[in-house]
Amino acid sequence: MILALFLLTGARDPILVPEISQHEVQVRQGFTGAQLLLFGAILNPEGTRAGRDYDIVVVLKGPTQSIVLREKSRVAGMWINADSNEFRSAPGFFAVASSRPIKQIVDDKTAAIYELGLPWLQLSPIGSIDPGEQTRFAAGLVDLMSRQGLYKQDQNGVQVHEQVLYQARISLPSNVPTGTYTAETFAVARGRVVTSAISRVEVRKLGFERVVADFSQEHAFLYGLLAVAISVAMGWAAGRLTRLG
Repeated sequence: MILALFLLTGARDPILVPEISQHEVQVRQGFTGAQLLLFGAILNPEGTRAGRDYDIVVVLKGPTQSIVLREKSRVAGMWINADSNEFRSAPGFFAVASSRPIKQIVDDKTAAIYELGLPWLQLSPIGSIDPGEQTRFAAGLVDLMSRQGLYKQDQNGVQVHEQVLYQARISLPSNVPTGTYTAETFAVARGRVVTSAISRVEVRKLGFERVVADFSQEHAFLYGLLAVAISVAMGWAAGRLTRLG
C-alpha cells in the first residue's frame, strides 16, 4: 500500500536538467558586461517528456553582503544623512526571469518562500526596526540596486518549448560584483513548486583588476594610503598644468 501511494503521489513529479552557457565570467580591463543563457529540460523521472504544462522561474543570485543604507534629509537647504539601516545578507546581484507574471503562477506566500521576485526578496535587517521602516528601507535598497542594474525582473523572460525545453537570458552589468552565483530553476504546476535544480557561476577578476582587488582586501590600510596619495598627486599635477597653460 505504501509503495502504491508513493507511485501515485511522488513518482510523477518532473526533474529539471539545467545548464548555463558559461560557468565562469572573467572580468578584465574594459569589461562591459556579459549575457548568460540559462537553459535546460523538463523530464519525467525515467527521462521521458514530462507531458504536462509547467511554468518555469529562474532566479540568479549573487554573493550576499552586508549593506548599510542611509536616508538623506534636507535641512536648511543642505542634504545630510538622517536615518540608516543595515541589512545583514543582501545579495550583490539578484535577477528573476519567469514564463509568466509571478502573481499568475503562485500566491504571495509561495513567492516569498522561494524569493520569486523583487517584491518577495528576503532582506535581513540588523537590530530591531519598526516593520514600516523596514519595508521602506527594503524598498529603497531594491530601487537603488535596480537603478544600478544589479536587481532586475523579467516576468516574461523564460521561453518554454513544447513543455520540454526552456531558456532564459540574464544580463550581467559591467559593475557586477565578483564571487559565486547560484542559478536556481523552479518548475511550478497549479501554484505549487514541484521541483527545483541549482547551477553555479563564478565571476572572477583577472589581470590588473584582480591584483588591485586582492591588494585592497589583503592590505586595506596601505591601499587607502596609496589611493589618497594618488589623488593628491593627480590634483597637484592638474594644478601645475593649469598654471602652465
